[in-house]
Amino acid sequence: MLYHLLYPLHSTYSVFNVFRYITFRTTYAVLTAFLICFLLGPWVIRKLAQLQIGQHIREEGPKGHQKKTGTPTMGGTLIVFSLTVTTLMWSNLSNYYVWILLLVTIGYALIGFADDYLKQVKKQNMGLSPRNKFILQSLLALIVSTLIYICPDFSSTLIFPFLKNFSPDLGFFYIFFASFVIVGTSNAVNLTDGLDGLAIGSTIIVAVAYMIFAYVAGNIKIAEYLQIPYVAGSGEVAIFCGSLIGAGLGFLWFNAYPAEIFMGDVGSLSLGGIIGTVALITKQEILLVIVGGLFVIEALSVIFQVGFFKLTKGKRMFRMAPLHHHFELKGWPEPKVIIRFWIIAIALLLISLSTLKLR
Repeated sequence: MLYHLLYPLHSTYSVFNVFRYITFRTTYAVLTAFLICFLLGPWVIRKLAQLQIGQHIREEGPKGHQKKTGTPTMGGTLIVFSLTVTTLMWSNLSNYYVWILLLVTIGYALIGFADDYLKQVKKQNMGLSPRNKFILQSLLALIVSTLIYICPDFSSTLIFPFLKNFSPDLGFFYIFFASFVIVGTSNAVNLTDGLDGLAIGSTIIVAVAYMIFAYVAGNIKIAEYLQIPYVAGSGEVAIFCGSLIGAGLGFLWFNAYPAEIFMGDVGSLSLGGIIGTVALITKQEILLVIVGGLFVIEALSVIFQVGFFKLTKGKRMFRMAPLHHHFELKGWPEPKVIIRFWIIAIALLLISLSTLKLR
């Protein structure tokens, strides 16, 4: 909005020429999103408490978590609001990818909202059934994947880090692959959201990586120099990622241990959908396994736990899954688990950025 209102004035007032630069708008998108979350956070927490929308803690979970019962949840609405408003303020709204990302954000947020509403307001412990939730996620992912696939000049090839000459073209099947990435990432982030600040902190780290990837992929000279795919228009995705970072930092202010608010499925499902979609747009979908490695590990720990339990008829691979609960039950204090997992996420971020030169 500001880009369209103020940049045209640069011919008269040269100061407005700064709105041309993605780096400028990304910087202020981070700050704007942070301020919106930071300023609205206390009001949202009070409102959720007044509405008695508090987190229900499962009895089979770690015993130390029972004290969190009643903490206001569905705080993901604050993240989504801040992210959406900031993106509309600072992005070039004629950009195709910006609207795809807003569709993913709002669409997955609505699925998560419906699930949270049934659980927290209607007191239906299951919320949306796993089957219905998966169907809704998959339908939205198929729509988004198709929109990406039909985008002019978008390539359906897969780029593998460290393998310069291996780029298989999936053709039409790219839609199904992309849908798997979006749904898988959405659920992986949802599984990671089990400790105060763990999911949002990890999401911020991943968003930093993809903000950089989006910027370099959208600059034809830098993309050519780094020998990565040039994706016309993907530079604006960096502004969206900046908005996500700012909103995440603002939410983390209140979600840090001990949390005053939880994001709920309305936050975790939408954040995962965003990460998966950004990975597809920037043509770094395979690298997501490294960038979002922490989410992958958390999801795999659940899959392995369930599989091992069935194969051995009752034995467990971990003390509890997802993996962060395993370390809690080993005696690690919650803040130690969170910070160590963030350290792992930062290490994976650095490894992923190194691939820009290792082609």
